[in-house]
Amino acid sequence: MSKDQFTRRDFVRAGATAAVGVGVSLPGIPTVKAGDKETSQTGKILNHNSQMEYRRGGKTDLMFSVVCLGGHWKRVNAVVPEAFGGRSWMSASPNDNAFLKNRYDVVTRCIERGINYIDACCEPEMVAYSKAIKGRRDKMYLGCSWLPKESRSKDWRSAEKLKQAMDEGLKLTGLEYVDVWRITLHEHSSRHSDAEITEAVEALDWAKKTGRARFTGFSSHDRPHIKSFIEKHTDQVDVVCTPYTAKTKLTGAKIEQAEEGDSTRVVVTDGSWENSLWYAMQKHDVAWFGIKPFASNSLFKGDSSPDNEFAAEDSKIARLTIRAILTNPVITAPIPGLITQEQVDNVAIAVLQRRKLDVEEQAQLDAATDRAFANLPYQYQWLNDWEYV
Repeated sequence: MSKDQFTRRDFVRAGATAAVGVGVSLPGIPTVKAGDKETSQTGKILNHNSQMEYRRGGKTDLMFSVVCLGGHWKRVNAVVPEAFGGRSWMSASPNDNAFLKNRYDVVTRCIERGINYIDACCEPEMVAYSKAIKGRRDKMYLGCSWLPKESRSKDWRSAEKLKQAMDEGLKLTGLEYVDVWRITLHEHSSRHSDAEITEAVEALDWAKKTGRARFTGFSSHDRPHIKSFIEKHTDQVDVVCTPYTAKTKLTGAKIEQAEEGDSTRVVVTDGSWENSLWYAMQKHDVAWFGIKPFASNSLFKGDSSPDNEFAAEDSKIARLTIRAILTNPVITAPIPGLITQEQVDNVAIAVLQRRKLDVEEQAQLDAATDRAFANLPYQYQWLNDWEYV
């Protein structure tokens, strides 16, 4: 069997097809588009809303809304300043009434809009969101990380300590299980030794087998290491969180959109696709959630406070970004950290709009992303490493 035949068969098995130089559909990534009528398929979707779109999240076989709620609530101190007393968003107390109301209201609007997944990436976020979804867990999948009690911290890298973190977290939040446990590794996860990765894999395997987590995975900003992790530990990697912005492109491929409608196809342009991260995601049928879609808010001119002078302009850039990201049929969903009900409405509106940006829209988005990446804070310079996946 030729190499080309193998890769073609491999793609079909994994849920996608590919051939050099031709258009490619992705039949293994079922999509229920916004506006579709009720069908037997939509009836199986958690919190289905005909005005939202859903994609299959790899071998989890769950249908996730194409925009989900990321755990971070950056800038929420500009929305409920009484909860922070001039302190940063990181100082949020999961017991403050004004803050809790904000999180409850945002989750409520997500539910109303058909969003069905929250990805909380540290212990305080898990506390806040477990309170926000109490009594309505049937509307939301919940993914978690237990930072700082995970592999980034040297005292929490053994399997036993990671198991302890999971049990302590479930007790703290009053949860019996989570839908996804994705361990947060170092941003440059190749810094972890093979032994440390083995410990993390053991903990993930234990969580799934004992029913503490329905599905498991990890997050990292290290593209080569992510690919290696997926290939070596396929059974434990159902879900991966990586950076993904409007500047991100597929290695060795491009995405073409129909002139009419929202249909997209992947067109392989050179042989480098075989060694790409996006191909590994498809080959091993992994759900892919994209963090930092707004480049940690660097895209925006305003401060996200109500009625700030740049609110309309920033909202448009946010919509253009979501539309651009969703042209890639391979990614499951971006997970922005939304801090107001209006922001939830805004990304939901983007889902309903046509995907193909016109010349003027593309120019506006390019100008915003160029400005954002030219002015990234020092701690987010690594986003420049995610132009190709």
